Amino acid sequence: MSRAFFPEGYVSALDLYRTQSAIGTLKKTFEKHLCTNLNLKRVSAPLFVLPSTGLNDDLNGVERPVTFDIPDARAEAAVVHSLAKWKRLALYRYGFKPGEGLYTDMNAIRRDEELDNTHSVYVDQWDWEKVITREDRNAGYLKATVRSIAGAVCDTLDELKTEYPELTVTLEREVTFVTSAELEDMYPDLTPEERENEFTRLHRTVFVMCIGGKLKSGKPHGGRAPDYDDWSLNGDILFWDDVLGKALEISSMGIRVDSDSMKSQLSESGCTERARMLFHSLVLDGTLPLTIGGGIGQSRLSMLLLGKAHIGEVQSSVWDPATLAAARDAGVIIL
Repeated sequence: MSRAFFPEGYVSALDLYRTQSAIGTLKKTFEKHLCTNLNLKRVSAPLFVLPSTGLNDDLNGVERPVTFDIPDARAEAAVVHSLAKWKRLALYRYGFKPGEGLYTDMNAIRRDEELDNTHSVYVDQWDWEKVITREDRNAGYLKATVRSIAGAVCDTLDELKTEYPELTVTLEREVTFVTSAELEDMYPDLTPEERENEFTRLHRTVFVMCIGGKLKSGKPHGGRAPDYDDWSLNGDILFWDDVLGKALEISSMGIRVDSDSMKSQLSESGCTERARMLFHSLVLDGTLPLTIGGGIGQSRLSMLLLGKAHIGEVQSSVWDPATLAAARDAGVIIL
């Protein structure tokens, strides 16, 4: 069933040719600002990993990875959902020091994604990770990092609008911070998504903190795997999207689990058997460095900054016939 919609009167500010040109400019510009703000170096990353390593991101715990066999290696590989765990291992293997970080282009296939204006089975992100000290594992450091990322987004928009004056997108540079528990208290009768929309409509740029653990209602604000983010030191960066009239999540990020928080979260999630896997054992015994990291959606950011109504306007993927028909009727070109 199609969940896509096209706002009445929507017309893309850029034609197809200038859209492709602008995407290239956007990616180069954002990478420049992100690397400067967070002190990141680019590295190469895998498209697939061996499930036995425990390196794949389990997302909400129900998504099925795309798997395939490699006969010569006598192994079955899984296409990554994200690189949340791999990046931390890479920082250790490559010898990064506190204050230094990496970023990479992450491409994934999420076969169980529900398709709509902002979701596709093809995922493209800037995945980043940075080594921190024990003293950095606090909300203040997390908030400072969020402000740096939001600043990189706004700086990128400013440069884009100079080169592409047709763009009329506006963003709020100041970030408003709120916890998922505070949102539930404010809007107890709304769903988590509806709470985010109401709050972001008022504040425009928001970071929702503490996602993964159960709230007063007995339900979490959103799904988080128990073995990469510390649920008390994580969150989502949301910008208000004037085209769609809703909050648009640009990044899921957080300070990563240490030994204590991994033990607690594995137990709460009923996943204690994972402690025997390679990645998990390296966290539990203190071998891996303490880190902060996240993913920033490339197509999501392109949608937001270029004022697009559907993610299919900025990436090539597969869509259901009803979505394609709705786009055609609205005069919207899906790549």
